[in-house]
Amino acid sequence: MAVYTHVPAEEMDALLGRYDAGTLVSAKGIAEGVENSNYLVDTTANRFILTLYEKRVDAGDLPFFFALLDHLADKGLPVPRTIKDQDGVQLQSVCGRPACLIEFLNGVSVSHPTPAQARAAGAALGRMHGALVDFSGRRANALGPEGWAELAARCGDDLDAIAPGLKARADEELRYISDNWPHDLPRSVIHADLFPDNVLMLGDEISGIIDFYFAAYEVRAWDVAVTHAAWCFENDGTGFDAARAHSLIAGYEESFGLSPAERAAFPALARGACLRFLLTRAWDWLNTPADALVTRKDPLAFLRRLDFYRDALPETIGL
Repeated sequence: MAVYTHVPAEEMDALLGRYDAGTLVSAKGIAEGVENSNYLVDTTANRFILTLYEKRVDAGDLPFFFALLDHLADKGLPVPRTIKDQDGVQLQSVCGRPACLIEFLNGVSVSHPTPAQARAAGAALGRMHGALVDFSGRRANALGPEGWAELAARCGDDLDAIAPGLKARADEELRYISDNWPHDLPRSVIHADLFPDNVLMLGDEISGIIDFYFAAYEVRAWDVAVTHAAWCFENDGTGFDAARAHSLIAGYEESFGLSPAERAAFPALARGACLRFLLTRAWDWLNTPADALVTRKDPLAFLRRLDFYRDALPETIGL
């Protein structure tokens, strides 16, 4: 989450007038994340999240995201639905941006997950995959393997301004992915961004799964690899935590499970997860507006993870 577009109180109040949501008490921009503009909105009736969709999110994809959240909520998953206004409309326009009002879920995002919390995350991911088996919606993954080379090319030599030799290292990994990516594994719609800051927890229990705006039809086990890379290291990409890793995989096995072929492909999937976030973070690092209320994230945290997965044995990472 982040704030790129500033919403005046008058426009916020006018938006709320379209809902049975009470009147505006306060609205605070949320700085975490890099994708959209987000506000925590308190009214006389309730608390909400207001999201304004910025350039990276295609407004044409929003009906897919809304349908996905409705499907998961109907299956009992703790996800925030987008709220319909008095005319039954979910998608609004605020300050010239597509926008929606979203249910607020209680809970906190942990910075240093425990093994028990990692197990809960793995189990929740498995339940989500199970719930999506009969979801018919489809969205191509613009940030899948086919898009990584294009993104690296757009960053170009500027990658070396982040760290000397980073461009050559990215090119090396792109060649590895091209030669080793498993195209024949089962696919489904996946979350594709299940970091700890996209999971809300109350103690060791998950109370919310949020930010589905990278969700797409992709190799399903890659979602497990993304989550593994996100949960099993310190935030700077050091300090791999084997207990978290084993717990996360065990939680996923309890609720859904990996096939032998998915386990065999996991090292390549994990390296692909790291390359994806290395490149998107590098692009954001190089291109985030100076006046945006947003926290830039260190691309090198995923270079460190990538180096770890390149050399790690399957049993080390919990397989």
